[in-house]
Amino acid sequence: MNRHARALAVLVAAGLGLMLVAGVAVAAIHYVGSAVSGPPADYPGPGAGSVTVQVREGDTVARVGRRLVLAGVVRSPEAFVAAATGEERATSVQPGFYALRRRMRAADALAALLDPRSRLQGRVVVPEGYTLRQVVQAVADSTEISRASLDAAVRRPALLGLPAYARGRVEGFLFPATYDVEPDDTAVTVLRAMTARFQQAAGEVDLVNASRAGHISPLEAVIVASLVERETRIDVERPKVARVIYNRLDEKMLLQIDATIQYALGKPKARLLTKDLSIDSPYNTYRHPGLPPGPIANPGLASLRAALHPAAGDWLYYVVTDPEEGRHGFTASYDEFLRLKAEGEAARR
Repeated sequence: MNRHARALAVLVAAGLGLMLVAGVAVAAIHYVGSAVSGPPADYPGPGAGSVTVQVREGDTVARVGRRLVLAGVVRSPEAFVAAATGEERATSVQPGFYALRRRMRAADALAALLDPRSRLQGRVVVPEGYTLRQVVQAVADSTEISRASLDAAVRRPALLGLPAYARGRVEGFLFPATYDVEPDDTAVTVLRAMTARFQQAAGEVDLVNASRAGHISPLEAVIVASLVERETRIDVERPKVARVIYNRLDEKMLLQIDATIQYALGKPKARLLTKDLSIDSPYNTYRHPGLPPGPIANPGLASLRAALHPAAGDWLYYVVTDPEEGRHGFTASYDEFLRLKAEGEAARR
């Protein structure tokens, strides 16, 4: 998440002062009579037990030192400041929560803050093509955030920073990426980070303007991208799949996309049965013309680009011809489609 990725720039001023991040203010630490009283009070270490301490963005070294004293980690803020003075790496401490010991030497406490292993955070990986349900489960599995709180957040889409054209839909707008989750994050902040990343991706592909240039709405572009994402995992095929979708829409043909059936079923099946194709759902593109009412997954950047910039071609059909690689054959002829389908079924045997 961007707000956690910014380094905490703690700049130690020569001798007597510390500068706040971005030079907004100066916090002076004076060692009054230090030449007479000796070095600042410090624990001998190595410390024991466990305590969690937060470093906030904009903290000065002195402020961190005082917080460490309150938590029982170091004996005096002056000892922590002294440890940071002359340590160039002190500028690389990042905001976050850290697992430290009580009664540590100030130098050891600083070393722990500089060690990424001390930082407490979860990491959520959202692959391309995950559905909303899968994203929620991934967050619940990888963090301390409960499934119940995530489900509650999804039911309040107005809190999630969705673009206006999403029309309150969360599905399709949780961008696939890797997210670091801090201990103070909530279901809302995590999901907002995903929608913020979607907004960034939408800007990269100029989604609003490019969709209008293609005579579709931004939401329709995301719906098409989600279909593309679920139908092929091969990047060079994505613009072709998008073209087939648009060609079939232009010809008033049913899309007949298996991925929409899988979405309607709620649980993926290794192989769809004939009876599955008649499921009563607005997402059943074997029964209902046009696009489904919303995205069926969360598309990545390549699928968004494909939906906005489909390949040129007259194809109306695609079918898996290489099951091992997941490659498809594309054709405008139904007879050729049947031949390619037979080729793919033979390869499965």
